[in-house]
Amino acid sequence: MKLKKIILENIRSYEYQEISFSDGSVLLSGDIGSGKTSVLLGIEFALFGLQPGQRGAALLRNQEQDGKVVMEIEIDGQSIIIERTLKRGKTVSQSSCSISIDNEKKDLSVTELKNKILELLNYPKEFAKKQNLLYRFTVYTPQEEMKQIIIQDPESRINTLRHVFGIDKYKKILENVSILTAKLREEMRIKQAITANIEQDKMSIDLKEKELEIKNKNLVLSGDEFVLKQSQRKKIQSEKDEVSKKREERLKFQQEIEKARIMMATKKDYILNNSRLIKQLDMQIKEFLVFEYDESKISEFENEIGPIKKTKQELNEKNLVITSQIQSLKLKNQENNIIKEKLSRIEVCPTCMQDVNKTYKFNVLNKLDSNLVDNLRKIDILSLEKKSIDAKIEEADLKISLKTKKVQELNILKVKYEGITEKKKRLGELEKENLSLEKDVELLNKHLENMKISIFELTKFDNLFNKLQQEYESAVEQERFAEIKSAELKKEIDFFSFQIKELKEKLKKSEQIRSELNYLTHLEDWLSKNFTQLISHVERNVMTNLKIEFSKLFSEWFLMLVSDPFNVRLSDDFTPVIEQQDYEIDYEYLSGGERTAVALAYRLSLNQVINSLISKIKTRDIVILDEPTDGFSDQQLDKMRDVFQQLNVKQLIIVSHEQKIEGFVENVLRFKKENGISKMSYQI
Repeated sequence: MKLKKIILENIRSYEYQEISFSDGSVLLSGDIGSGKTSVLLGIEFALFGLQPGQRGAALLRNQEQDGKVVMEIEIDGQSIIIERTLKRGKTVSQSSCSISIDNEKKDLSVTELKNKILELLNYPKEFAKKQNLLYRFTVYTPQEEMKQIIIQDPESRINTLRHVFGIDKYKKILENVSILTAKLREEMRIKQAITANIEQDKMSIDLKEKELEIKNKNLVLSGDEFVLKQSQRKKIQSEKDEVSKKREERLKFQQEIEKARIMMATKKDYILNNSRLIKQLDMQIKEFLVFEYDESKISEFENEIGPIKKTKQELNEKNLVITSQIQSLKLKNQENNIIKEKLSRIEVCPTCMQDVNKTYKFNVLNKLDSNLVDNLRKIDILSLEKKSIDAKIEEADLKISLKTKKVQELNILKVKYEGITEKKKRLGELEKENLSLEKDVELLNKHLENMKISIFELTKFDNLFNKLQQEYESAVEQERFAEIKSAELKKEIDFFSFQIKELKEKLKKSEQIRSELNYLTHLEDWLSKNFTQLISHVERNVMTNLKIEFSKLFSEWFLMLVSDPFNVRLSDDFTPVIEQQDYEIDYEYLSGGERTAVALAYRLSLNQVINSLISKIKTRDIVILDEPTDGFSDQQLDKMRDVFQQLNVKQLIIVSHEQKIEGFVENVLRFKKENGISKMSYQI
């Protein structure tokens, strides 16, 4: 991993600051409190977010509602931009996260982003649920935190290093083995209880199989008895069916008698109804013979009506002409009266606008009066003529009405005459039908007598049927009893077979469980005696090898940082042991520079051990040192040049307020704080 750039927005003492990082060694320089460590905290937050127990308020700038860290890194040639934001609510929490890989951006949850970062850094998966121990002890460790691990109790130190080295799995394995063996012993007790009755189950199976054999023999005998009873029942049923057919034949005769009686009653009703109709028709025929009917008179009256209608039509036409003439004359008189009235009022001619001559006006009026009188005379003459024509039309209507009535009466007589012919024909048909019906009634009477004789002869089968019915019911009862007995035996056999099957399956499972019990016994014994010792031995060997390598590196780094002749090593619990002239010196009695040297040597040794142990992690080429020279003398500061060269990493970031360190690095970023706001003042 290579750090390229970070942007801090409202993070601790920063309002907005963009910082670029180059390859090689980079010094973050400045006075104490200028904001150098805030940059390191921003880097860690960008990578892993807020840690358990870490408050967001410790990162978000006071009084601000939102903050953000954007960091650009490079891993295996891929450009990766990570963005995390903080938001102030009731508490300060992470509000959004995103990651861009080669310009392809994805919004992720806090957990998803952390897992993605661990995947990109190639950190072991088991570190996903742990704090950033691996990052803290390989890349960036606050100096005071490393001192803390040195002075804490040995058990806590060993457990911490187990996590860091990734070998706490051995302890977890031993704990799991303890849980597993307890569960195995519990399972063994259950299986022992299940397999305790195996021999008793075997004896029970033998007894039930013998009893089942006896029941199978009884079933064969019961089956033979059922077949015999069934045969007897079928024989009686056959005899009963034959007698039943005779009884059914008698019933059919009885039904036929009822049908014949109904037919006789129906035919007698027909005869009676026909007789009534014959009497009625005979009376109607006799009544009609009283009337005289001459069909030729219909044509005579119709011929007389034709000329009268023609004359009436001519009169109507003439009447219409006279009426038109009268109306025309009346209209002329109306027009003349209107002209007369207008002329009497005219004094000046409307055309020539000259006075109208009275003589001329009198002559015109006199002529109009003459025309009016002449028209009235004509109207009177035409009215008299019209009255005469109306009288003739009325007379013609009366003649037409009388003759039409005569024609209608003759037509009615014609219809009645034609009906009499039909009635005579119907009368003959009814008389023939009655003769036929009387013959049918006679035949039905004879048929009834014959059927009564047949019914009397079939009555004797009733007693025989009753006797056979009783025998049949008894045979059915005996057959049912034999069938029930056989069914009960089958049910008992099925039940015994099921019990035997269940016992055998139970025995089979018990045998299998006993086999499993033997396996579990061997497994529990192997886990308790062999596997546990093996894991403990492996853990001791791994820790011993780590301690040897760690102790060697720790001695080399420490002796590089101090000038006094010390003999240093690590104890079995990874506690630094400092000896001088064969006397062990307690860590608390060392000088400030010597304690810093112990912590820095421990830190650098741990870094190298982890990188060699987990060789594929992507943070091998970056180291961040936070105030690594606290309390160092000038002579120790000079030795830091050798330390930086010995580290041999592609990117080394040092936080220090020591100006002398600036001469040991390739790049310097200077920070200062003004009015409570941190800024990067310049870059060398």
